[in-house]
Amino acid sequence: MQYKVPQDVQREDTIIGPLTLRQMIIIAIGGGIAYALYIQLSSIYFIQIWLPPVIIVSAITLAFAFLKIHDLPFYEYIMHFTEYNLLGKKRAWIQGSGTPFVPPYQKDKKDEKEKKVLKKKETKSLAELSAVLDTRGETKINQK
Repeated sequence: MQYKVPQDVQREDTIIGPLTLRQMIIIAIGGGIAYALYIQLSSIYFIQIWLPPVIIVSAITLAFAFLKIHDLPFYEYIMHFTEYNLLGKKRAWIQGSGTPFVPPYQKDKKDEKEKKVLKKKETKSLAELSAVLDTRGETKINQK
């Protein structure tokens, strides 16, 4: 029995046409804000006053929903850009200044790897090693 395996699992699922759920939510929120601005300002002011804020909010909404820069969504690009500008550009390396961070879920794996390496590093006699080299690995070292 054959099953269809999805090929592009990184792509978001489309809900309506080409729109994803994330894009629909962003458009709904931004559209609601733009519409609220329009309702509040159009009843009091002329078009020259209410049109710029509505256009600005609509443009920002469309950018957050659809714009991609270097294959990054606009909000992620803004976050990287902000982080780049706020953090220091120069890094200093000091030997032995700290220990690397190992997450708790990987500590057990690290201990197991060290145990395996220690088992492999058991000392062998020179004669046994030379016998293996002479026979190109066909004979095995006697295990203790």
